[in-house]
Amino acid sequence: MDERQTVSATAHSVAADSVLRQLASHSEGLSHDEIAARQRRYGANRLPTQPPPNWALRFLRQFRDPLIYVLLAAFLVTLLLGHLLDSAVILAVLLINALIGTLQEGKAESALAAIRKILRLQAKVRRAGEWQNVDAEELVPGDIVQLRSGDRVPADLRILSAQGLRVDESLLTGESLPSDKAAAPVEADAALGDRHSMLYAGTFVRAGRAVAVVTAIATQTELGKIQGLLQGTNTLQTPLIRQMQRFSRTLAVLVLVLSTMMAGVGLAREMLPPFAVFLAVISFAVAAIPEGLPAILSITLAIGVERMARRQVIARHLHAIETLGAVTVICTDKTGTLTRNEMFARGLRTHAAWYEASGTGYAPQGELAGAQSGDRARFAALEVASEANDTQLRQEEGNWQIIGEPTEGALRALSAKAGFPGEGYRRLASIPFESAHKLMAVLTERPDGQRRILLKGAPDRVLARCGSMLGADGSTLPIDIPFWERENQALASQGLRVLALARRDVDGTQESLELDGLGQDFTLLALVGIVDPPRPEAITAIADCRRAGIQVKMITGDHAATALAIAREMGLVDGGSSEVLTGLELDRIAPDDLPTVALRTQVFARTSPEHKLRLVEALQKRGQVVAMTGDGVNDAPALKRADVGIAMGTRGSEAAKEAADLVLVDDNFASIARAVAEGRAIYDNLRKAILFILPTNGAQGLVLLAAIIAGLQLPLTPLQILWVNLVIAVTLALALAFEPAEPGIMERPRVTRRRVSSIGVFFSGSASFP
Repeated sequence: MDERQTVSATAHSVAADSVLRQLASHSEGLSHDEIAARQRRYGANRLPTQPPPNWALRFLRQFRDPLIYVLLAAFLVTLLLGHLLDSAVILAVLLINALIGTLQEGKAESALAAIRKILRLQAKVRRAGEWQNVDAEELVPGDIVQLRSGDRVPADLRILSAQGLRVDESLLTGESLPSDKAAAPVEADAALGDRHSMLYAGTFVRAGRAVAVVTAIATQTELGKIQGLLQGTNTLQTPLIRQMQRFSRTLAVLVLVLSTMMAGVGLAREMLPPFAVFLAVISFAVAAIPEGLPAILSITLAIGVERMARRQVIARHLHAIETLGAVTVICTDKTGTLTRNEMFARGLRTHAAWYEASGTGYAPQGELAGAQSGDRARFAALEVASEANDTQLRQEEGNWQIIGEPTEGALRALSAKAGFPGEGYRRLASIPFESAHKLMAVLTERPDGQRRILLKGAPDRVLARCGSMLGADGSTLPIDIPFWERENQALASQGLRVLALARRDVDGTQESLELDGLGQDFTLLALVGIVDPPRPEAITAIADCRRAGIQVKMITGDHAATALAIAREMGLVDGGSSEVLTGLELDRIAPDDLPTVALRTQVFARTSPEHKLRLVEALQKRGQVVAMTGDGVNDAPALKRADVGIAMGTRGSEAAKEAADLVLVDDNFASIARAVAEGRAIYDNLRKAILFILPTNGAQGLVLLAAIIAGLQLPLTPLQILWVNLVIAVTLALALAFEPAEPGIMERPRVTRRRVSSIGVFFSGSASFP
């Protein structure tokens, strides 16, 4: 580990001034001589590029197949014998197959290009005591960088100072909510999403400002490490292709052996001239080799692509369709796939009662129902939710959207559902939310002229400022701290994000508001529980997958408690408890034990890109066919490695989409389940086609073999055999591709490694088809 890696790996857990010393930097920035020296030492802050793939080599690689070798030999022999038309047809079949294979290779190249684009931006840097704008490529470790709301982070940085800093790290962690950032160090073993003292390249500043020092650039950044994973990850061949290759090798050996025997018998008996014997051997090879299979595969899968599109799934690679039908494990993200990716205020807890909210997402339609309809604390809490709020709701094309923070959007929708008027209020002053104090306060004038401070924030911070609580009849009661702590814990255990709401009346002369002057005499009104709610259709889809013998595993960057609560609600885990593994715990598991642990565990939380990749590989080692969903750059390596990579179409990054095989148009897990059902139908049709065409080719070969042994005239020429086989293949593919799925195809557990006996006369033993 070099010096840069050492500093970057520990920067989050040591004091900011210590990081500056390790980097030999200071608050005034580096001098021009130091910058030049470090640029020579460390290079540019850009991710390395690779030369574009050689299409000629890719094309030539398509001919590395035993059956192709036999057809190539047939092409050369017919060409030498002057049968130009036969040679042309065989060559056409070879070229079409090679072209299809060439177009389907190299899916990671565009993904790498998408990642590299992220670091192409400007940065505000302090050098030799002066602030200046430079290309991000010119940054070096030790540079002092200034960031503000709307900036994209240009390198990995250690925060020196921050005010109200909130950063969207979904690119790396998958978390939907921005992360609060501060200069204070964190634990040395903190997960990536918990390193609140660090900023990572490619992430986005949502609010606040900061000054930070560069700790890592280019390939040493977390983004660069993901690129390295992507480059080092090999794409597995699909199950059907692997089985077809095994079959091809066996068939090629049999064809060569029988062709040699056939030529020997024909020449030894001298019942046919040598030219006729060679022509018979060529005809036999062409008849025995199922050259119609590529046509069947291509036509069936191409029609399957169109059928998938109607189910909101876009296939980027044909063979992903048949692989999807063989999937045994689906690894899915939580946010936006299993959940709606819209914060929803599930309810309000006053001292008197719990009020359950109805409706979905940010839509203001619904109600807030509970047992105490005359609860004065309920109305007071809605006042805080509505007025201590900077977010607005708006409707676009029938969908309700927010302008502002998702959490505040949920509170705005809650107050609208409850019918809070929200008119006639005038804001006089405010204290915006900051990670340091974790609360927001506004000084407002009510329609009746009364002035109040409305307070909302983290329960522990708000409770510390409250000396009383509001009763159902509007009376002020001594605060019951143990009661509110129990309620807070109960809501948090359900995976809810909990906020506390409070207020204090002030005299009519107060015009300003300061954090130090807030005081400790607020009246607590209620707790509100907010969640990213599960998609109802995803719950049904998970149940369908489990009945079909498919395991569904949640792999998320969210906290373990939140992940487990959602998993229970989705039906991913049974009972009141389940083993949940975090990324930190995964690091402690021996590599040999990981496949077993990965197979039995359903929920993984606080995971990094390396964890996701390791989990996919571990499941594959146990013989599982793995589908992986993802939307961020952090998901790209696992998407590429999985048997089927599924990217989110709405919120997915370009890197994730380019690394994936399928793109989910509506980001909905239910669409994956529907696509699996479609893939199973296509897979079954391919099996039927294969089991039909093998004995057809075998019968042709048998006729030719009998003819040469009997010394009779050949019934078919190689050209006639090719045409017959291609016509049969196209007709069969069209017939099966439009055949509807059998009822209950998702209810039948699928054994993907079962062996189906072949009735092809030249394939003694068994052919391995799923």
